Amino acid sequence: MGGPAPADSSWKGSLNVSYNIGPGFMGSYSTRKVKMHIHSSNKVTRIYNVIGTIRGATEPDRYIILGGHRDSWVFGGIDPQSGAAVVHEIVRSYGKLKKEGWRPRRTMIFASWDAEEFGLLGSTEWAEENAKLLQARGVAYINADSSIEGNYTLRIDCTPLMYGLVYSLTKEIPSPDVGFEGKSLYESWYKKNPSTEYKDVPRINKLGSGNDFEVFFQRLGIASGRARYSKNWRVEKYSSYPVYHSVYETYEIVERFYDPTFKNHLTVAQVRGGLVFELADSVVLPFDCRNYAEALKNYAEVIQNLSKNHQAELKMYNVSFDSLFSAVKNFTEAATDFHRRLQQVDINNPITVRSLNDQLMFLERAFIDPLGLPGRPFYRHIIFAPSSHNKYAGESFPGIYDAMFDIENRADQRKAWEEVKRQISIAAFTVQAAAGTLKDVA
Repeated sequence: MGGPAPADSSWKGSLNVSYNIGPGFMGSYSTRKVKMHIHSSNKVTRIYNVIGTIRGATEPDRYIILGGHRDSWVFGGIDPQSGAAVVHEIVRSYGKLKKEGWRPRRTMIFASWDAEEFGLLGSTEWAEENAKLLQARGVAYINADSSIEGNYTLRIDCTPLMYGLVYSLTKEIPSPDVGFEGKSLYESWYKKNPSTEYKDVPRINKLGSGNDFEVFFQRLGIASGRARYSKNWRVEKYSSYPVYHSVYETYEIVERFYDPTFKNHLTVAQVRGGLVFELADSVVLPFDCRNYAEALKNYAEVIQNLSKNHQAELKMYNVSFDSLFSAVKNFTEAATDFHRRLQQVDINNPITVRSLNDQLMFLERAFIDPLGLPGRPFYRHIIFAPSSHNKYAGESFPGIYDAMFDIENRADQRKAWEEVKRQISIAAFTVQAAAGTLKDVA
């Protein structure tokens, strides 16, 4: 919006142009070029991860990890310190329980990552160094970056394995929202952000990247999730929040505007801490593979819909999604049968419980392709990857999606559609193999 400029010149810079306040550039200034000199220091420096552990009482070789980064662009009042504060409170709470003699069933690992803003370096280096242990023992990773990016409603991004856990947990937590006094967090979340994919539940987003869960989920195949308070994405279309990574992102802006009573911080702490507790202390892991089956069916339908404008090419190059849908059907049957057996398990038989829990733990791992995605070997999850066009957003069946993206403008159409067929076969094989991991080991 335009407006009169202050009479004094204290607000003006020293460029050789006429200064004005909005709306946009005037006249010939829209074609002006500015030459900027950037002075950056380029050096090798040491970074530090801080790792804390509560050893599990029954299954110490099964790890639940809560991690968030500590470094920031400037003051980091929101990113990451609103998240780091929540990690401290969760750790303090578990420390208090431990002093009273409690221990979780499985081992809890708490991580404060360094150098996230430089490229997820702290978490990635630690996970690479411990990759063999994590692949063998990692049950779940809960990310704990910024607790708030708005104050409208809860936002969850997670693997479909955690959908049921998230929904049941949020029904037990009181809503902090005005107008929802006495209601559950689930109720206010559902009212403000209902799912567009599933009926009568709140929206849960796909995991993309741009944060420390990347190496755990996208590379190692460890079930992951994140929770924060967010804005109304249907109304506020801008990316992230206005002061993101800026000098204005201070403790004061959080205290005065974003969350004056810190009630949303408390809610996020209850969600993150509750997820860690249930994952670490439940006898049977609170994963539901049936939700994965439903998600795979939805994703397969979405990816098939992309091809509806290419019926002639599908016929010409003999491209079919039948193998993918067949694999999804087999996965659904395996998931249904597995859940039935899970309901009948004798929880007093530790060997049987351990066996079924291992099948649940390794299910996410079954979607990992050691060769990775084309041109992106670091991303090895066949069902989810960061979008090639927005790293923060998640994409389903990314290999097929990328092969089909803008396909009509490819020079060699035969080669392009052969790549689509190849990616469909990889996805179908992976889903079919994952189904096999759920079958009765007997």
